[in-house]
Amino acid sequence: MGRHGHENMGLITKAPRGTLDKLPGEASKCRAIENNALEIAAVYGYKEIRTPVFEHTALFKRGVGDTTDIVQKEMYTFDDKKGRSLTLKPEGTASTARAAIENGLFNEALPLKLCYVTNCYRYEAPQSGRYREFSQFGAEVYGADTPLCDAELIALAYDLFTELGIPDNAYTIEINSIGCPECRVKYQDSLRRYYSEFEDKLCRDCMERLERNPMRLIDCKNPSCGEFKENAPLILDYNCDKCAEFFNGFKSGLDLLSIPYTVNSKIVRGLDYYTNTVFEFVLKSNGLVFGAGGRYNGLIEELGGNAAPASGFALGIERLVAVIGEGAGFPLPKKPDIYIAALGEKAAAFALKLTRDLRCACIWAECDIVGRSVKAQMRFADKIGARFSMVIGENELETGKAVLKDMATKDSREVGLVLEQILGGIYQ
Repeated sequence: MGRHGHENMGLITKAPRGTLDKLPGEASKCRAIENNALEIAAVYGYKEIRTPVFEHTALFKRGVGDTTDIVQKEMYTFDDKKGRSLTLKPEGTASTARAAIENGLFNEALPLKLCYVTNCYRYEAPQSGRYREFSQFGAEVYGADTPLCDAELIALAYDLFTELGIPDNAYTIEINSIGCPECRVKYQDSLRRYYSEFEDKLCRDCMERLERNPMRLIDCKNPSCGEFKENAPLILDYNCDKCAEFFNGFKSGLDLLSIPYTVNSKIVRGLDYYTNTVFEFVLKSNGLVFGAGGRYNGLIEELGGNAAPASGFALGIERLVAVIGEGAGFPLPKKPDIYIAALGEKAAAFALKLTRDLRCACIWAECDIVGRSVKAQMRFADKIGARFSMVIGENELETGKAVLKDMATKDSREVGLVLEQILGGIYQ
């Protein structure tokens, strides 16, 4: 993914920092992941939704949380020509929830299951696996407030990873429970008491978090704050009986489905809308988090809808490309089924029409549209890896027959210049 192999002196600008040009090879990998994700989601009953690339800024301040790093530091926010504040979508959940409320989707039979592939935008320091423009696959379910719902979500992601050839031993599913709002009040008080002893040693961001949202202290990536997290209070110790029971039910569901997991009591996630279940998919080799999610029962009401339970996850497409690259890899790129070379103007016109007919029959066919010699056309057919080739000239047009050649075995057979006979030769 990414950059040109040589400098172009005439280029007026390069791609903005933190963005990627997904060239054909990489784009095909992303498409393979997206197609697999949407197909597996459909089997689980999820329907695709597409939301705008930008929303009113208030949606993310209210839904994601104005104390989060995303809202405070990372959003691309601008005023439109009428002075309305808009923001490029930093994540998919708030937009999906807004669309479901606004369009009355909660009036349909519940649970409501929605999925999406979308581009997101965050102003972050670019590094390996982290970009300012990136794409996500997400799955959201509304109207189900059971631990089995969360276990089923994990199963969807797990089945996708299996389909993509990512082995169990390449990653871990790390889970935690951050309880309900009542649990978190007690936990946040405990965090304030603990961190107040180190207040003068905290980074500037954590000093603000200590008062406004102390759970964000556990999420701090600043090395200077890392040592304090080791002995910080754990949210699981503050879960009420109901939340503890829910978490145990979630673990039992994963056990029932034979899905391996690890309890990581340090996971809190960086978005304010989470409640109870939280989880991350973590690559063992380098600690890369390539997907995450959890439960957010308060989000719909927070955005102005009637209270409804909700749960979901999102996977980074670019990060999945990197993960698969370390494992089984992607299927080999497809190559043309047949290249039809032509000698002369009449033959070139005939080849163009025949190529179109083959494409309409779902055969990947190519012909010359550059004006190459027959010799050059055949070199091109070999270069692009065409499975079969055929040369058409005046003699072939007169007899209505041509030689179909297997480019790998060099075997050849004569076929009629009609669609059915060419298809018969290819599938023989």
